[in-house]
Amino acid sequence: MTGPAFACSQTATLSDKESPAILAKVPSTTARDVRLRQLVDKYLQLVARILRNAGVGDADIDDDVQRVFIATANRLDDVRLGAEKAFLVQTALHIAAHSRRSAARRRETLMDSPPDVSDGAASLEEIAERRQLRLTLDQIISAMDVDLRTVLVLFEMEEMTTAEIASILDIPTGTVASRLRRARSDFRGRVATFEGMPRTEVG
Repeated sequence: MTGPAFACSQTATLSDKESPAILAKVPSTTARDVRLRQLVDKYLQLVARILRNAGVGDADIDDDVQRVFIATANRLDDVRLGAEKAFLVQTALHIAAHSRRSAARRRETLMDSPPDVSDGAASLEEIAERRQLRLTLDQIISAMDVDLRTVLVLFEMEEMTTAEIASILDIPTGTVASRLRRARSDFRGRVATFEGMPRTEVG
């Protein structure tokens, strides 16, 4: 899918120093620590990207990555071998939804504050436009059914194949394809609704 809403998605990356910081915050025994360390090493960047593409703000990425792995550590004994990636993806999307709701509440108290000028070449109007675009995407994704949102984020933003998504979510590829078609239609409809609204009603 193309379009201005998806164009504002960014890739989040974390440095290697984040791994020990995360591991220091989770309970572990020797065997569990080894397994968890492997998960952090293998999926740290994936979790960060999913959180960012699902609408988590840059300032909250590090904290939410830690929340994902802490939640995973707490449930690690219940996660079967080979299903860790699916569990991490689902947990990241759940935490991203909570983070978006929290960010929306914070925005309500900060809307009257002037925007930070982070790009010297950009006008205040351009900065506000980009922020509005990000806010609109957050609102649209947040409002979507969780099953549709999950498939859309993984396919369009994380660029996974339908087969990969099916494996992660443990559902047939046909179900992924069906949800993706419905998600795209739902997304386009919501975008059209936002575009047809007066500017003061969006946000």
